[in-house]
Amino acid sequence: MVNKAYKKLEHFFEKVATVATAVLSNSVTFMLALLLVLFWIFNRDFKTQSINDLIEAFIQGISFLSLFVIQKSFGRFAGSLHLKLNELVASHETANNAVINVEHKTEREINELSKEYAELANQLKDLEENVSGS
Repeated sequence: MVNKAYKKLEHFFEKVATVATAVLSNSVTFMLALLLVLFWIFNRDFKTQSINDLIEAFIQGISFLSLFVIQKSFGRFAGSLHLKLNELVASHETANNAVINVEHKTEREINELSKEYAELANQLKDLEENVSGS
């Protein structure tokens, strides 16, 4: 029962993470965040603030907006990398097509595939040692 609840929680978290990534890397979200930061900065009484408070406010605003820019940049990078890897896997006749679009698999499925490849690597290592030892 605990294992079933954990699987449901993990599945829910993966869905939330996918939605959050999509929202944070959206250009509309960035524009809304920019408007929010500009409203926040210009809605304050700057005449009574010290220069340190002003600098802190601008740094906080820039840091907040950087989250969206970094997420967008990483999303583009990851997407292009996945496309390139999918092309390489699909073009190789003996490749295991189970790894195509692996980014859409659950964490559990990725861990299972990783274990399979670790076992395959150990088998190849043993085979190489047997061949070189003979």
